[in-house]
Amino acid sequence: MTAAVHAGETFDVVVVGAGAGGMTAATIAAADGCSVLLLEQAEVIGGTTAISGGMVWIPANHKATAEGRADTLEAARTYLDRTVPGQDRTRLETFLAFGDEALRDLEARTALRLQPVPTYPDYYPDLPGATAGGRVLEPLPFDARGLGDAFALLRDPLPEFMLFGGMMISRQDIPHLRRAGRSLRSALHAARLIARYGLQRLTARRGTTLYLGNALAARLLRSALDRGVVIRTGTSVQQLEADAQGRVSRLEIVDRSGRSWITARRGVVLATGGLSHDAELRRCYVPQAAGLLSATVDPGAAPRGARLAMALGACLSAPTKAGAFWVPASTFTRADGSRGVFPHTVTDRAKPGLIAVDGTGRRFVNEAVSYHEFVRAQLDHAAAIPAWLICDRRFLWRYGLGKIKPFTRSVARDVAAGYLKRADSLDALAETIGVPAQALTATVNQFNAGAVRGEDPAFGRGGDIYQRALGDADQHPNPCVAPILEPPFHAVAVYPADLGMSAGLVTDARGRVLRADGSPIPGLFACGNDMASIMEGAYPGPGITLGPALVFGWLAGRNVAGANV
Repeated sequence: MTAAVHAGETFDVVVVGAGAGGMTAATIAAADGCSVLLLEQAEVIGGTTAISGGMVWIPANHKATAEGRADTLEAARTYLDRTVPGQDRTRLETFLAFGDEALRDLEARTALRLQPVPTYPDYYPDLPGATAGGRVLEPLPFDARGLGDAFALLRDPLPEFMLFGGMMISRQDIPHLRRAGRSLRSALHAARLIARYGLQRLTARRGTTLYLGNALAARLLRSALDRGVVIRTGTSVQQLEADAQGRVSRLEIVDRSGRSWITARRGVVLATGGLSHDAELRRCYVPQAAGLLSATVDPGAAPRGARLAMALGACLSAPTKAGAFWVPASTFTRADGSRGVFPHTVTDRAKPGLIAVDGTGRRFVNEAVSYHEFVRAQLDHAAAIPAWLICDRRFLWRYGLGKIKPFTRSVARDVAAGYLKRADSLDALAETIGVPAQALTATVNQFNAGAVRGEDPAFGRGGDIYQRALGDADQHPNPCVAPILEPPFHAVAVYPADLGMSAGLVTDARGRVLRADGSPIPGLFACGNDMASIMEGAYPGPGITLGPALVFGWLAGRNVAGANV
């Protein structure tokens, strides 16, 4: 399916890793006239981008302005001053300065198409400079038939985020599916979705209408193919080598035919996904209590970008315990024997009728805060690893819980597997999950006392526009609060997991990888999660990994091609 690479072959640019950052760098370098080889260790393209929500955070973008969501760089700067530590202002200012230019150029020269999400607030909406929407963009739906045979190259979404074994749905579809039994309009909408999916499955292995990160990855894959990028999957890079002048110019690769060397005349871009699965390096950047769980794609055993670059003298960001982007995740084993990691981002925690308790049976956090803040609360509270998400029968039916989808008629398999804990009383549920029964019952009763009025005196849940945006608009007066009343009661354990590491290779504003003395390694660039994040471990809004991945992928691609942006 992918083009063969022959021993000794030469390209202008070689990009290692085919997620959002890598595909952007490869496509833009090719658009600037370079011959480009894109290497991916996995057999499929898209990396963690393909299984993500696909949100892209770019402040003061022209698309939001065109829809009446005016934003300014000064407002964004004010907001970031309050949320990001601020040790690396140069690259942060570069992101702000070039964000909209990169967006315009990508849409002009590639198949990337983004639209603003008008009602998705920043994660700390009450801080100065925050916005209620517009900074975050999402990919337009993509018809995978436009990929032709290359659709087989695209990584599938997580199966837990598809319906009927292969149907993706948009954020806008979810309320219709939830109301399908109560609204004729919603029932017709759901029927159209299912009919469309049925027709697509007559000729495709899964639904071809793509949304979220899968649509973003598909659009970037289409762009790379359109620009003549040579793509090779199932190929790992074992080491990099510099020429006599110190420029990185050769890569040792391993593929199905064995081991060989290829040459990059202008340079190499690293975009392999970061440190999430490098246990030794990861320990320098996360608390010991966090463990090793990651919601990112497991890259396999080959050296990652950091290891490849460090062998040439590259510098990693300074050790810290705030070096990851966090999400609470539940784990399970799929029918095929693979391990599932479900990221509890926005589908359940903020919905009305759920609480999270620690090992003592007590609440420890406002459950509707961002997934990053939820895990930070876990890490600050040892008894909350794992934490238990608690709900009743009504909640489970209407909203689902973790991998269990809404309107699931039987959860017996998940109960038998141990993923879902179920009991007819709170005392029995407490015994099942190993927390004190008296404490759990008291916690639920205390929560219910306020919840019947739509209030949460203990933690103020639903207290800002971000939390309310993730609740259920049909629940009044508070979209995030409802009592837990109807047995059987249910629980799922969640653990800290990373959505990507903030720590990584130190780069300059052009994406060049730096040595410890601050000098660039000639011909070596990094973007995506291989690059130390400009957010420095903070998570100010949705899409703060993919936004910089696209912008710095664009910058790396232009600069390795010789544009000197």
